[in-house]
This record gives sequence, structure tokens and C-alpha cells, in this order.
Amino acid sequence: MQVMIIEDEQDILLLYRDYLEKKGHSVVVTSTIADEALLDYKMYVPDLVIIDYKLPGKIDGIKAAKEILLQDQTARILLVTAFESIKKQIESDEFFLGKKIRFLLKPLRLPDLSKAILEMTSD
Repeated sequence: MQVMIIEDEQDILLLYRDYLEKKGHSVVVTSTIADEALLDYKMYVPDLVIIDYKLPGKIDGIKAAKEILLQDQTARILLVTAFESIKKQIESDEFFLGKKIRFLLKPLRLPDLSKAILEMTSD
């Protein structure tokens, strides 16, 4: 699977990348800000996008997810957040109904990341 990772904490980004590559996935693009997320998505068209909610710059993870889904309603997005309230906010937003978006709460265990990816790809 080709994966795009947007995570502002470099050590976590590298941890995700290394783990996913060891699991046989190809991490095609990474970024620490979401401002270029749509351009990166269009350029690489990954099978899955992992986005942290809280990011520096003009765009947070929710806005980046919306931008991607506006261009490609079939995009698979895994939103990672430490805030339970964000999950509830997204679940109540009609825009995300029927879209392939899931949540993982931080701190997350790497096996939980693998499980979420497997579940998203089997949909």
C-alpha cells in the first residue's frame, strides 16, 4: 500500500514511516505541515493518508482531510489525534458521512495502526 504521512513531530513521523515500511508498505511522501497536503495528494495519489490533527501552519488535520476528500471522495484517511472531542466533532459533521475516514487516539500503539490500516483497506 502507498501511504502519505502528515505528522508535525519528526520522531513520530519517522517511527510511523519505519514501522509501515517494515510491514511492507511504501511511504511515498511525508510532511510536517498540511499546507501542501492537497498538492502532495494529487502528485502521489496514495492509497492511504495518515494525518495528525494538530499541525503547524494554516491548515489543521481536519481541513487537510476535507480538502483531500473534496477532490477524491474515495480517499482513505486515518486521522490521529490526542483529543477525544475532535473525534466527536468529525462524527457530527455531515461532510464526513459515508467517507473512508477513521480515527486513532494518541498515544497509539503501532499494532493498532496496522489494525486500522487493515480494516480500512478491507472496506
